[in-house]
Amino acid sequence: MREVFTFTIDPTDAKDFDDAISFVRLENDCYQIGVHIADVTHYVKPGSPVDDEAYRRGTSVYLVDRVLPMLPEELCNDLCSLRPNEDKLTMSVVFVMDTQAHVIKHKICRTVICSNARLDYEQAQRIIISEDECDEKLKDAIRTLNALATILRDARIDKGALTMEQEEMKFRLDEHGHPVDIYFEQPNEAHHLIEEFMLLANRTVAQDVASIHLRGAKTPPFVYRVHDKPNEDKLSDLALLEQRLGDKLLPEVKEILTIRAQAKAVYATKNIGHYGLRFEHYTHFTSPIRRYPDMIVHRLVSKYILTGKGDSWPLEVLDEMCTHLSEQEQAAQQAERDSVKLFQTLWMQDHIGEELNGHISSVTDFGFFVRLDESRCEGLVHIRKLCKGDYMVYDEKNYCLYAAEAGTTYSLGDAVRVKVVKADVDKAQIDFDLIEEQNNSI
Repeated sequence: MREVFTFTIDPTDAKDFDDAISFVRLENDCYQIGVHIADVTHYVKPGSPVDDEAYRRGTSVYLVDRVLPMLPEELCNDLCSLRPNEDKLTMSVVFVMDTQAHVIKHKICRTVICSNARLDYEQAQRIIISEDECDEKLKDAIRTLNALATILRDARIDKGALTMEQEEMKFRLDEHGHPVDIYFEQPNEAHHLIEEFMLLANRTVAQDVASIHLRGAKTPPFVYRVHDKPNEDKLSDLALLEQRLGDKLLPEVKEILTIRAQAKAVYATKNIGHYGLRFEHYTHFTSPIRRYPDMIVHRLVSKYILTGKGDSWPLEVLDEMCTHLSEQEQAAQQAERDSVKLFQTLWMQDHIGEELNGHISSVTDFGFFVRLDESRCEGLVHIRKLCKGDYMVYDEKNYCLYAAEAGTTYSLGDAVRVKVVKADVDKAQIDFDLIEEQNNSI
């Protein structure tokens, strides 16, 4: 597919491009749309030292100031990366779709592509909203794909799919790696465009494998991405909290609490569906440069669909791999959160003594956390700093602390003014003093 018009859309600072999209107008108001994924498994063979180390790591880890890649840079940034104007080996899902985003037919195949353009999300967004002049073929492709992605996204939402989109905190660093600015990235239409077609490819691959038994064969062992139903008690508590707090419950705090009520998405051989996406079948196929489960899926798809040859992996082996890879993913996510917290602490070191506005973002039995309105950094007001001489009571169900004698209460969502008193880098901990109290009688 070297001659088919193809491009990538990634973050501005991305070095590894593992997915590309191709677009061709067909007759009868239809389109041929290809989702092309780097064929990492062509280069990384099972049992090789590179494969063993990639499995051990499980995933790339994206820290504030560095990336810890799953694969050597020669692979992830060069051989496998879908860089423009270079022939690249890919595993592809090629769709024929109509103007209403219905998939008329599709094919999973190995391909060779040559990307015509490398865009970042900001460039693609400017094309979508008509703020950027560009090649007419590129403009037509992006705007048509965006229209189709919007239909796909709306259909998911109509089925009850979760669409929580937290702003991503980013740091600008100086030459010494010290944070000099904090800014936030909000997903835009260009992000949604890529997301919807990656979701479509992942879902299609999982459906095709699950449908093998319909052709008279037992469904073979496979790696699914599954998401169980949420904790009903936690959802009920959240609904009551929303009712009680109303507008005081900040949208970002509501999103955090909603996420905490959800089960964790994991890798598993037993398919229970993906609750958050509202998909009956789902897997991870589209990021083999940075996720080892996608490499497994590529190998299994090759066995089951592309060649029909080779023994499937024993179920117990895949189960063990799914457990390990789910654990590695969770460890990576925790490392990424810790990295953000560390750089928040480094940032706040330069603001010791300042008085700032914020809102109570969580309440515990040892105090409450405040998220600052401007920087969104979060720090602790310790319980010993509150109503000295009074006895503080923690009301877990109502997300508040109150003074037994004075009746002063500190509730989730309360606006407060605090003073930055400490930023401990070793502990990645920020401490505030409360300088303006909320005197709400309970």
